[in-house]
Amino acid sequence: MTPLMLLPLLTPVLASLFSLVVGWRRLSAVATLGSALTILGCGVTLGFRVGDRAHLALDGLLRADALSVTMLIVIGVVGSLATWASIGYVDAELAHGVTDRRGARMYGVLTPAFLAAMVLAVSANNIGVVWVAVEATTVVTAFLVGHHRSRAALEATWKYVMVCSVGITIAFLGTVLLHFAALHAGAGAENALHLDVLLAHAAALDPAVTRLAGALLLIGYGAKMGLAPFHTWLADAHSQAPAPVSALMSGVLLSVAFSVLIRIKPIIDAATGPAFLRAALLATGLATLLIAALLLTVTGDLKRLLAYSSMETMGLMAVAAAAGTRLAIAALLLHVLAHGVGKTVLFLAGGQLQAAHGTTAISEITGVLGRSRLVGGAFAVGMVVLLGLPPFAMFASELAIATSLADARLAWALAVALVALLVAFAALMAKSGRILLGTPSTDGPAILVPATVAAALVTGVLVSVALGVTAGPLTSLFSTAATQLGGL
Repeated sequence: MTPLMLLPLLTPVLASLFSLVVGWRRLSAVATLGSALTILGCGVTLGFRVGDRAHLALDGLLRADALSVTMLIVIGVVGSLATWASIGYVDAELAHGVTDRRGARMYGVLTPAFLAAMVLAVSANNIGVVWVAVEATTVVTAFLVGHHRSRAALEATWKYVMVCSVGITIAFLGTVLLHFAALHAGAGAENALHLDVLLAHAAALDPAVTRLAGALLLIGYGAKMGLAPFHTWLADAHSQAPAPVSALMSGVLLSVAFSVLIRIKPIIDAATGPAFLRAALLATGLATLLIAALLLTVTGDLKRLLAYSSMETMGLMAVAAAAGTRLAIAALLLHVLAHGVGKTVLFLAGGQLQAAHGTTAISEITGVLGRSRLVGGAFAVGMVVLLGLPPFAMFASELAIATSLADARLAWALAVALVALLVAFAALMAKSGRILLGTPSTDGPAILVPATVAAALVTGVLVSVALGVTAGPLTSLFSTAATQLGGL
């Protein structure tokens, strides 16, 4: 079992070191893709090995349970699509002088390092190590956001670093307070931050200290998720990062931060009662939903449109976590996977549209479906996934979330969420319709697609369709995770 738990962490680290030595080469890019596929393969294998057991541990350092396995699968799927597309994406940038060999080398080093940091964040058995891993994702992605070195990219980088650093500092304070509470509840100093130890002592934690710790952790990791009021970095960073990086950030990084919150929620609930975090998650989730819906109606930028839709998704997931039932948690895990794949397809397609038009202004990108069947078709499928229409998986997950909110006697929250979702739905429909079906200009540029980007787009569409038809054995994995996380 040890290799299966270590490989998802070691292979991207080795790929990063390989890229550092040899620079951007086809072989180093394939090594990064191989590390992402290794993460996916180990996640799937661990899913069968874990079953309904509480978790598998590696000397108390790493853990494999249903939640961490689910997140490994999400990281593996999104990472494989994004790194596959990166091969053609970076090669095209080099060919057109958009980046140089130094920039490409940095991209090749940082992308697998980004994967490794996310794997550590979801696999660590110590919330202090989780904090370090999440902070590492901020450091690594800051350089990726500023990859193009333009004025706008540098501004987005600094905003991202400042906001997320403030958030992660607040999360650090929450971690310290939780450690303090665990020590006074009888936990040993050397393992007071281990998840197993915290869960064992949760009922004995001081309620006042734990309540403050929970609030700080929600603010800190919520900032990394893009929850209001710390959402201001999200659209700038996603709009300026290279398309595959935007796919990784939107499709999986936000969900990694969210997985930390639902991981610690049972600990906080046991000490303070479920009402405290429920109220906090509802307030931040609904506020985020409403703000995202309004921003979707006014934005005229394609990549910002996709970023605000990610913000909307995070808000809905926070509301689902507030319900806290087994159905709600299982549904939001399906939502995480389906959103990750759909959003990756959209960002990769959007990256090709940006490359062809030299802009992400929606007013300049029209009639795509008639000009490129591949990019237009992939964008259309990704948008249908994002809109939560049948037969795709987000339709089932959103329906289950709505049912769980009603069962949890949160009909008022469901009503507010539905209003926000309807506004967002209308905005996304109108703007994606213009992109796909609008009248193209007579001198519209050709939309060229590198082979690896095309392969990633087709694969992403097929995965989205497969998830819509059936979640297969993942259903059992999601249910097990929901039970282990305290869902009733």
